[in-house]
This record gives sequence, structure tokens and C-alpha cells, in this order.
Amino acid sequence: METGEEFGPWLARQLKLAGKTQAELADELKLTRAAVSAWITGRSTPRPTVMTDIAKALGTDVGTVHTRTTDTQAGLPVTWYHRPGYRDGGRDLGNAAAFAFDADVQVLARETCQNSLDERRKETGRPVRVRYTLHELTGKFLDDFRDAILWNDLFPHYSAVSETAGNQKVGRVVDAGVRDMYEKGRLVLLRVDDYNASGLTGDDYEDGKFAAVIRRQLESLKSGPGAGGSYGLGKATLWATSALGLVLVNSTLSEAHEGRTERRVIGRLELPWREVDGVPYAGPAWLGRPDPDTPGAEVARSWWADEETVARLHLTRDSEEPGTSFLVVGAQDVASLDERSSGDDEEEDLDGEEEEGGEDTRDIRRMHRRLVEALGRDFWAAMTGGGGRLPLLEASVRTMRNGDVVLEEEQVDPSVEQPSRTRALRAHYEGVTVDRLTEAGQVVAQSIPLKLPLSGGAKGGTLGTHQAVLLVTDVVSDGEEKKNGPKNQMHSLRGNRMTVKKALVPNLPIGTNSFQAVLLVGEAAGESAPFATEAEEFLRAAEPPEHDRWGQTEELALRWSPSAYRRINSLTTEANKAVRELVARPKRGGGGAEGGEALRKALTVKKKPKAKVPTGPVVPELEALDATIGDEGEWRIAAEVKIPRGDEIVPMVPVAQLDVRSGGRPKLDWAELVAVEGCEVEDGILRFPPGTRRAKFRGRTDVTSYPVRAMFTSLVLELRAGKGE
Repeated sequence: METGEEFGPWLARQLKLAGKTQAELADELKLTRAAVSAWITGRSTPRPTVMTDIAKALGTDVGTVHTRTTDTQAGLPVTWYHRPGYRDGGRDLGNAAAFAFDADVQVLARETCQNSLDERRKETGRPVRVRYTLHELTGKFLDDFRDAILWNDLFPHYSAVSETAGNQKVGRVVDAGVRDMYEKGRLVLLRVDDYNASGLTGDDYEDGKFAAVIRRQLESLKSGPGAGGSYGLGKATLWATSALGLVLVNSTLSEAHEGRTERRVIGRLELPWREVDGVPYAGPAWLGRPDPDTPGAEVARSWWADEETVARLHLTRDSEEPGTSFLVVGAQDVASLDERSSGDDEEEDLDGEEEEGGEDTRDIRRMHRRLVEALGRDFWAAMTGGGGRLPLLEASVRTMRNGDVVLEEEQVDPSVEQPSRTRALRAHYEGVTVDRLTEAGQVVAQSIPLKLPLSGGAKGGTLGTHQAVLLVTDVVSDGEEKKNGPKNQMHSLRGNRMTVKKALVPNLPIGTNSFQAVLLVGEAAGESAPFATEAEEFLRAAEPPEHDRWGQTEELALRWSPSAYRRINSLTTEANKAVRELVARPKRGGGGAEGGEALRKALTVKKKPKAKVPTGPVVPELEALDATIGDEGEWRIAAEVKIPRGDEIVPMVPVAQLDVRSGGRPKLDWAELVAVEGCEVEDGILRFPPGTRRAKFRGRTDVTSYPVRAMFTSLVLELRAGKGE
């Protein structure tokens, strides 16, 4: 029989939970208080016959006393603890961290999968396995789940929020979530399980991974420069994706806490300030066992649940392997709803809708598809191995309804989701890259220098040069191009191999054949690459909370210098230049070498039938953009415009805006706007001569029009017709 926690600490906690003293237990057992004290302090252990009497006194079975892998059910029951309102009258009308992200399952997949990668147990040498389960509950299944989460105790708090929902953004979301559950009679659960991860280790309150995720905001305990997260914001996507603001957790620990590792359970609820029966509550609440060490035993802490409890909470894990299960209650996907309203469903997604679940399962089927797409798009490199190198990640998605399978578990295959890029990375791992593309399907590799600055604000100094690895391959078939997404795009990534930056390669020659490029930087270029660790640290500091680009950030400016971002701009410029040279079409003639002939056959631009020339006005489109921040903090841009065939070309106005996470984008004035090729600039308006197919212009923004310094923002450039309204 497996033994868990040491007997002394376990018995001490059971006495607190049961509200008994050592003296009272001694009296019930007809033993001296000294004997009980010796058990508590670990100086001795009770005889087997006494174990039976202890079990009777604690109201449990003998097996629980012997194994000590769970608490007894005697004493304080699992309940909800709501944080009291602030005594100074302050009010929090929602968790600000959740506003950094959209209620989107693709955003959740990116953030949670990144966290699982960061928590992978590297010492095992195996990938971290992440599984997403969508589970729709109706009827008795929904009723049973609501009973398990003590819904009747929560309902007064949701009602209080609904009464004031009109004044609170979070309140309106929660109110809509509750109404949707009752009106449609259903609830969607989204569970994220990871295996071969560290689990939520550490104390309930002291520094550790458990407290960082469950108790605190904006705390990141990610270790090592290769970690993806750094802001402590990613976990907020779990609560942002819940229309009810509720997430339940079951963690299997890689390091024992209180002598155990399995079924550490807790729930956290995020609601705005509310008043219930005249009592104000601050916001968050926790589902757990009252902690007898807190005043009045009110604060709820995690508890070691039994198998029946985790099953009722839909938190049963598949194995004893360390990791954590997060259950998002009332999962919502705003982007999926927008897609449904716009009628963007693909035909294949509508097939089989009349099977079990019928129309009712369309939402979870869409969410399933979007999860697979996001995982394949953002983590294809982490799921790719080769040359003796194992993948870092395995990911899958499955969908259920009332315990029955709607969509079988789908293993995300990077070679299917991103065929060209996967081929390129695998060729790099297997050492079969070439110097120049001469045949279809080849992968060319080239080193790109990243000159790392000295930390501490030293101007002009260079710590050393890190050699990033650029991989380029042609798109062999139309199917590959469709799967890989936009053609002629470069994916940039670092140590944990999550795609950080996706950008089109600008200024490509006309007629360039379709390609895909990958830029491996930091430890992704190889842990033995010079200054790989330093490059990881530098680039990690250059990422915003979304981890979707490299550029100026406050941390980068403070730890290095306000101009340190220019090193990244130089890396991008050199990489784009190298791609243009590698994919340039060879000149005709000149010897007719065998390799050149093979290249011409492999990289031939497909001829399309001539399209009918429109007779009405045509609208130019922005095709490529280079943007950097100048010495005075202004944005400097160089843009390329593509113009359809047509008799008349609509004049366009370039509009520069600062990207913000909420609200309208502030518009910037132009200090300079200059035509370079194929256009004229007149009073800020771009005009194009008839017959023009491409045009270029450059510009410089006016720093006096900035509401915030450029180094802490991103730029959005739009072409608007007419006068630019």
C-alpha cells in the first residue's frame, strides 16, 4: 500500500480540519497527551491497532490513515471563499490582466501551450504533451456539474453582478454567460492538460509556481532565457476565455508537497466588486478547503481530492505523469462567433452536422478546428524533430458532448499544418541543406549576424555576434501554399520554438516564385551557437506581452539602451536581403549549365489566363512595408503598393496610427511624405498615373503628434480611399 505524507504533519492537519486538540484526541484514544505529541513531532508512530482507533476518531477509514495520500472528510468541508471588500472602500471592477487578451480560443492555445513548453521537464528528454478537450454539457450532465461546483452558493454573487452589469464591462460578459447557460441549457468546458511538465509546485501562499498562478497577478517564475513568458500575463487568458470567469485546476506535482503529488485541486473565480446581502466583496473567490491556520478558518486553500471528486469536476487526468489540468468553465470564442455570423464556414466543416448533436455541436466543432489551426500555425517548429533531435511538444484536440465523442482526438501534425516550413526545419536538423536552390523541395541555409549590445546602457558597445540561421524553401504545390498561409513569409522563433514573428519579405522582385522562410535565433539556432543564451535574453526582453514580435519595449530600453532595438532591425534587414538574393530568378542564357536548367524547371512562374480588365475604378493595396524608429523617435516607413489592372486608379491616403490594445488607434501626422516610384504626392494624397501596376513611397511621422513615445508602441499603416476618412 503506497504511503504518502509523513504521519506527524498529516495528523496535525487532520486535527485542525476536525477542530480537535491533541488533548481531545488523547482522551478519545485513552492515551496520554505525550503519546499524541510524540506522533505529531515524529518521535514515534502509533501501532497498527491504534491506527484503527485514530481512523474512528477522525471519522475516516483505516486505509486513509495508513496511506495518508488525502485528507479525511471530517471537519471543514470544501467551500467557496470570497475575498472581502476593501476596508477603504476601493473597488476592482475586473482583473486588468485579462483585458490584455481577447476571449479567443486561438489566443488561449498560444498562451497555454507556451506555458506548458516553459514547464517541460527537460531532464526526461521527452516532449511535453498538451491536450485540449472541448466538452459540452446539457441536461443531467450539466445539473451534476453545477452541483459539483456548488453553483447554488455562487448564484447570489452572479445575480449581484448582473444587477450592476450595465456599468461594468466584466459584469456584462458574466451576465451574458449566465443567461446563455440558462436560455440554451448548455455549458461548454474547455480543458487544457499537460503531461511531462512540472505541475503547480510550492506552498499555497509562499513563493512558488502554485501561488504565482493561483494567488497572484503579474508574477512570472519562468526560469532560463529560453522561456517564452516573462510578464506573468499568459495565465489570464484562461479566465478571459471563461464567460463565467471560472477556472478549476487539478495538478500532479513533480516535487511532493505535504508528502503528496496527485490531485492537488483548487478553483478560482474572477468577478468584479459586488454586494451580496449587504456585504461587499472585492472580486476574486477560491474553491477549496478552509485553512484552519487563517483567522476564522475562512480562507480556502488547495486540497488533495479523491478520485470521485475530480471525476465530478471533470478533472480526471489520464496518468500519474506530472503536469496540470486547467478547466475553463463556460468557454467562449468571440472570433468563432464572428466567423459564424459572417458565414465563413468551409464546406468540409458543415459535413456531418446532422450526426449526433446536429446543429447544437456547430460551435464546438468550430472551436475544435480553430484550436488545431492555432497550434499548427504557432507551434509547428516545437512539434518538429529530425536528425536525432526529438520534438519539444506533442499537441492534440478532442471534442465531446455529455461524455460521448463528437470529434475524435486529433493529433496536430506539423508536416500537415505547415508542410514547407516543417520540411525546411527537418532538413536543417538532418544536415541536408544546400547553399543555393537548384531543385524543387530543397532547403537553403545561411547565417545571419545579430550583433548583441552591451547591457547597462553602454552606447555603441558590442558584446559579441550571434549567428542566426535562415532557412528558405520553395513552395512545391498549391496545397502546401494553402496550408502554410501567406506565401513569401518569414517565421522567426527562438529557444522554445514558438513562432514569435510572422512577416512578409518586402521588396521582392516581380515574378519571384513562392517560398517560405524560417529564421532561427538564440537557442533555436543551436545551444552551442556563439552567444545563444545572451541572444535569448536580449530577444525575450524585446517581446511585448503577446510575444508576437521583436521591437522596442520598456525592458529593452532600461536593461540595454533606447537604441538597442536597432540591432533587431539590422537582423531583420539582413535576413530579408538574404532571402531576396536566395529566391531571385536566374538570368536566362549564360552557358545553359545543368544546375541552372534544373532551377528554371523547378522555379517557373505559373502562367494564368489573362483576366478581364475592370472598366471601373480600381483600389490600390499595400503589399509591403518596412518601418523603423528614427533618432528623434519618429517612425520612418518605406512602402510598396500593388495596383490591379483598370482604367481608373483611386487616389489613396496613407494613414499612420499607433496600435493600442483597446479603444481607437491614435492617428499620427506626417512630417514628410515622398513619392519614390509610380506615384505622386499631392497634399498628402497618393495619385497614380493610368496603367501603373506598382508604386513606392516613403514617409516620416511628426513626433509632436504622438500621445506616447514611439518606442513603447507599434505602428499601423493603412491606405484609405478618397480623403482618408
